Amino acid sequence: MKKNKRWRKITAAVLAAAGILSGTMMVQAAAEEAAGGKYAFISKSIDNPYNFAMADGFQEIIEGAGGECVINHPMNPYADDQITIINSLISQEVDAIAIAANDETRLTGILDEAKEAGIQVITVDSDTEHSARVTFCNQADAELIAQTMMDAVYDIAGGEGEYAILSTTPHATNQNAWLEGMETIAKDEKYAGLTLVDIAYGEDKAEESAEKARELIENHPDLKVICALTSSGITAAAKALAEEETNVKITGLGMPSELAEYIGNDEDTPCPYAYLWNPEDLGRLAAYTCQALVSGGITGQAGDTVNADGLENTPYEVTALPDDPEATEILLGALTCFTPDNIDTWKDVF
Repeated sequence: MKKNKRWRKITAAVLAAAGILSGTMMVQAAAEEAAGGKYAFISKSIDNPYNFAMADGFQEIIEGAGGECVINHPMNPYADDQITIINSLISQEVDAIAIAANDETRLTGILDEAKEAGIQVITVDSDTEHSARVTFCNQADAELIAQTMMDAVYDIAGGEGEYAILSTTPHATNQNAWLEGMETIAKDEKYAGLTLVDIAYGEDKAEESAEKARELIENHPDLKVICALTSSGITAAAKALAEEETNVKITGLGMPSELAEYIGNDEDTPCPYAYLWNPEDLGRLAAYTCQALVSGGITGQAGDTVNADGLENTPYEVTALPDDPEATEILLGALTCFTPDNIDTWKDVF
C-alpha cells in the first residue's frame, strides 16, 4: 500500500511539472487520498469509558470522511501492551497513528520505527518524548488543570486539613504533569493549611481504584478530600466512598455520565463537583489532525492550523511548547465544571 501511495504521489508530481495538474487539483487529490486512508487510534487501556469516548470521536471523523479506522484498546495501561499494537500497525501499513501514551520514554523506539515506515504519528491525551511524534493533541493546559485541582481541594476542605491524590500509574505522562503541578502550587502560602498525605495509583482499573480509595480512608482517619486525576478512578472511588458512608469527599476529573449519581450538595453524596473536557471532541481533534498531516495540509510545525468542523474553537492553531520550541501541541480548550445544578444536562452529552 505504501509503495502504491508513493507511486501516485510521484505521478502527481511529474504531471504537475508538466503543467497537466494545477495546484488546486493536487491539493484536492491529496485531500481525497487522505480521507480514504487507514487511521489507527490507541488508547491507554480497555477499562476506562473515557478511552471509548475518545475512540468514538476519532472513529466518527475518520469513517465520516470515507476512511478506514482501526481502534485499539490495550488490556493493561502499560507501554509493553502499546508496543505490541504499534508493531502490528506498522505491518498493516496504516497512514497515521494517534496514541494516548502509557509511558513518556519507552514508546520512543517503536514510534520512531513507525515514522520511518512513513506513518504520521501524533499523541493525544498523554504525550511521549517530543521527538517520537509530530505533534500532541492536548486536552487542556497542564498548569490550568493543576491549578483547578488544587483550588477544588482547597475549597472542599475549607482551606485546611489532609488530602490525597488518586492517579493511574506512576508512568502516566499527563497525570504526572498535573500531579507535579499540584505539588508546586501547594507550596504557595494560600495552601499552607493543606497537607498531602498520600498518592495512590489505581492502574486505571475500577476495582483497584475503589480499593485504593478504601485504603486511603482507612490509613488516614483525618482525611478530608481525595483528588482523582483519572476519570475511571474518580467514579470507582466515589462509589466506594458512598458505600463506606464516610465524610471524605472526592473531586477531580470525571465523565458526567459516569459521575452523575455521586454529585450533590448533601452530606451523603461524595462528590460536590468535578471537571473534565469533552473526550469525544478530543478524539475528533486527533482525527482531524491526522487527516491534515496525511494530506500534507499541515506539517505539525508551529503556526499551522487544523480545521475541525463542528468543534467549538476551530480552526485550532499548532503552537510551540514553552519548554521546547521545536516541539508542538494543539490545545482542545478549557475545563467544564460539573455541579449539582448542571449535571443532568451534561450527563446526556458524554
